Amino acid sequence: MLLKIMLSVFFYNFVTMSETILLNGNQIQLTIERLSREVIESIHFSSTVIIGVQPRGVLLAEKIHQKILELTKINIPFGKIDTTFHRDDFRRGKTLNAKVTDIDFLIEEKNVILIDDVLYTGRTIRAAIDALMSFGRPTKIELLVLIDRRFNRELPIQPDFVGNVVDTIEKVDVEVHWATLESAENKVVFVKEENN
Repeated sequence: MLLKIMLSVFFYNFVTMSETILLNGNQIQLTIERLSREVIESIHFSSTVIIGVQPRGVLLAEKIHQKILELTKINIPFGKIDTTFHRDDFRRGKTLNAKVTDIDFLIEEKNVILIDDVLYTGRTIRAAIDALMSFGRPTKIELLVLIDRRFNRELPIQPDFVGNVVDTIEKVDVEVHWATLESAENKVVFVKEENN
């Protein structure tokens, strides 16, 4: 009984916090380097491409791509994919802002490393895979994410490369904040979701 009370108090305090840091800038940098090395160890460079999911997955993908280039001196083809018109809520009247798709190569018979920042329900990744098929039939698609919210999945999609696993209750959002100013810091935070 005491344990239940303690846990209830913990979760009440947790979800009422406006922002709690899960990973700071240094931890994110170490995670990016680890993920980059895992990708390097598992791929054939001649048949691999990296594609970031718009919008926030592109920021992570650029950092992974740059780190792999730094470590290997090999420039893997890099692209960006927008999922707007492949989302399953596209026709529900929700306001959606399309981003740029920039893939100037075919993915036919390629190994695609698809990158997003947070894997939540799996619906964005499903849409990204659907969108990718317009550029050819890849041999394989592997998913890399910085954060995996594994208990919130709605579709059978799992990552191949994972920075960190976060088990959260539904009322808590997980956001990756990328620094836009030199004085700012990259961070991953828990944020209480607003009631709509």
